Amino acid sequence: MSSATATRTHPSPQAGAIVLAAIFVASLATAQLTAAKVLAFELPFAVPLAGAELALPGAALAYALTFLASDCYTELYGRRAAQVLVNAAFAMNFLVLALVWSTILAPAAPSSIDPGAFETVLGASTNIVAGSLLAYVVSQNYDVVIFDAIRTWTDGDHLWLRNIVSTGTSQLLDTVIFVGVAFWAVPTLFGIGPQLPGAVVVSLMVGQYLLKLLIAILDTPLVYLITGAVRRSESTSA
Repeated sequence: MSSATATRTHPSPQAGAIVLAAIFVASLATAQLTAAKVLAFELPFAVPLAGAELALPGAALAYALTFLASDCYTELYGRRAAQVLVNAAFAMNFLVLALVWSTILAPAAPSSIDPGAFETVLGASTNIVAGSLLAYVVSQNYDVVIFDAIRTWTDGDHLWLRNIVSTGTSQLLDTVIFVGVAFWAVPTLFGIGPQLPGAVVVSLMVGQYLLKLLIAILDTPLVYLITGAVRRSESTSA
């Protein structure tokens, strides 16, 4: 057997793909662990249907990073690769939940922090989990499809347009599904979790979406910066 035959060559993984996938999965896992805390921001003016206070889950920033990463990934590596990333990460949600709950259910040492406090912080309630998982799988796949469709329609031009439109509309889907399922559908149909008045549910939707839309607009320069840097890096190493 020749040395050429014996020595296998493997394609080098693309650094940009690895880094973006790592950002995506890390942000998604962080979002799962921080969703239970509700943030409240006072505004100097009142927003219709939301009032002068914007309420949103602590996972908002981490989750916004997943859309930034998936849009960059779709732009660089195409729709199919991005959908593989999105759906593989969806499966990782269940791994995170399994690892967290295996730790919650394991016996605690006398020197451990209070097990009840640990469960309260990390053990997301069923309604939150159901809402977040359904919202994720629908909105992230929609984001990839719409981003790719606009890129095809514009012949690859106007990156800003596909970033804002895909993220803005997918974040609307995400907000309506998450808040509607977690705070209305599951509590109403199954009696699990707090059932909020309709006006409060609408207020949560409006407040969360306004912040998410602002982030979608502000992250557009980052999409240009990241995709440009990755393309230069990969063209140099090719």
